[in-house]
Amino acid sequence: MIRRHRLATGVCALLAALGAGIAFPGGAVADETEPQAAAPKVELVLDVSGSMRARDIDGGTRMAAAKQAFNEVLDATPKEVELGIRTLGANYRGNDRKTGCKDTEQLYPVGPLDRTEAKTAVATLSPTGWTPIGPALLKAADDLQGGDGTRRIVLISDGEDTCQPLDPCEVAREIAAKGIGLTIDTLGLVPDAKTRDQLSCIADATGGTYTSVRHKEELSDRVGQLVDRAADPVVTPVATDGAASCAAAPTLKSGLFTDREEFGRERWYKVDVRPGQELRASVSVADDRAVSPDYGVLLRAVTAKGREIVRGEAAGRGRTDVISTGLRYAKPDSDDDTATAEPVCLQVTNSFSAAPGVKTTPGLPLELTVDVVDGPSAAHDVAAFGLGRGWWLLGALVLTGFVAGLLWGWLSRWRVAVWRTN
Repeated sequence: MIRRHRLATGVCALLAALGAGIAFPGGAVADETEPQAAAPKVELVLDVSGSMRARDIDGGTRMAAAKQAFNEVLDATPKEVELGIRTLGANYRGNDRKTGCKDTEQLYPVGPLDRTEAKTAVATLSPTGWTPIGPALLKAADDLQGGDGTRRIVLISDGEDTCQPLDPCEVAREIAAKGIGLTIDTLGLVPDAKTRDQLSCIADATGGTYTSVRHKEELSDRVGQLVDRAADPVVTPVATDGAASCAAAPTLKSGLFTDREEFGRERWYKVDVRPGQELRASVSVADDRAVSPDYGVLLRAVTAKGREIVRGEAAGRGRTDVISTGLRYAKPDSDDDTATAEPVCLQVTNSFSAAPGVKTTPGLPLELTVDVVDGPSAAHDVAAFGLGRGWWLLGALVLTGFVAGLLWGWLSRWRVAVWRTN
């Protein structure tokens, strides 16, 4: 029993120490977050094709469930979010494929929300025609052009695109390749396997999410979550174009950057590092389509003359969404005040290969984080496991917990001895 008391006391103290040690650095990072420069924009894209008449969502039609969800979301939309609504398959009732595949229109423009006007527009919708998902996504991307705030498309559909060969998955990849920071989230109403695969592919291509929906409450909750998420402060990636060599590489400053990298190729970027500074870089490459097993990503920092300074690498086998690696390079301080910055070249290489029949263009989405900070002045300043100088606090609290455990054990033994004596 005495040992159990000591163990419980020690564990509690250790957990408290870990919580305290990790919490302090987190607060410092939060203080550095800058306010978002532009209003977040969201466009809800709703499938109004004939199949939305099906009565398989809580005893009502899919269209009725979508209208109810829209009304609830419009009531709860944060005031800082600019919201718009686009439809697909809402107007043309005929059988002409060419005409049906152009049937997409903006029902409510992206901008400050007039809830009454938006609800009135949604109330007029009636399931009608085709399912031109690809053309609707292209138009929605145009609707969200301009500004540097968060941009998000929320696509709600109950079936596959009926306007091939314009593959909506390829359309999503093309949108992502533009580097405009636009995310597409998809929701499938009572989806079959083909619909689920297509909507998942669209979401994966832009870093979005896919959700299968079978109940009205699920639809309302999920659309509301996605609209709210657009209002969260984020760092907007900057599109860049890496080069095929160090000499031609673009010079980057601290920030978050996006690019596209072909299968099995390399991209080069350049960062200026002054004496006494530390370069921290990380890269993520997403496999937004089917790839062959056994792959890896390599990030190297080299001098302008080609000498490797440091590297980071990661490898995988099997399906995963993204593979990431990083590196750190500290340039020693100098007594020479006139010392110039050293150009450090970052090389990103991947060993992905496309599965049979899979398109290789555009290249794989690449996200590069660059941070140039003041280097550590001494060895003890280097962060260790994310705690930094919090190790001192952790050590003190662990020692306190150990001493408290001993005292508790001695006190327990004394109480037991007194009880037996009496």
